[in-house]
Amino acid sequence: MFADVWDWAGKFRKNDKNIGVDWVDIAPEIKKMLDDVRYWLDKKTFSEDEIAIRLKHCCVSIHPFPNGNGSHSRLLADIMREKIFGRDFFSWGGVDLDNEGVDSSIYISALKEADKGNYRPLLKFAQS
Repeated sequence: MFADVWDWAGKFRKNDKNIGVDWVDIAPEIKKMLDDVRYWLDKKTFSEDEIAIRLKHCCVSIHPFPNGNGSHSRLLADIMREKIFGRDFFSWGGVDLDNEGVDSSIYISALKEADKGNYRPLLKFAQS
C-alpha cells in the first residue's frame, strides 16, 4: 500500500487538485468530518455500515493526500467497522481497487452517487 509514498506519507497535500477541497481547507474539513462522525455515532443517526461509508466518502472527497486517498478512506472505514463496531472489514466488491488493471467503474459510479447524497450504491458495493 505504501510502496513509493514514504516521502509524503501522512502529510497533507500542499496544492490544489481537480478533486477535493482547496488544500488550505483540508485541516478544517477533516475536523468537520470528525465532528460529524462523532454526532452520527452519539445520535445513532445512521446504521453502523452507513456511518463507516459516509466517513469513507467524506474523507475521499476532502482528498487530503497527494495520492492514496481511496485506499486511505477504505482503510478508515474498515478500521471503524472493526474497532468501533466489532465487525469484519468490508469486502469492497471482492477486488483489489489499488490494482490498475481492475475495472473500478462500479466503485467510481457509486462514489459519484454518494457525491449526490445517495450512499446506497457505495454501501452495496462495500458489502459485496
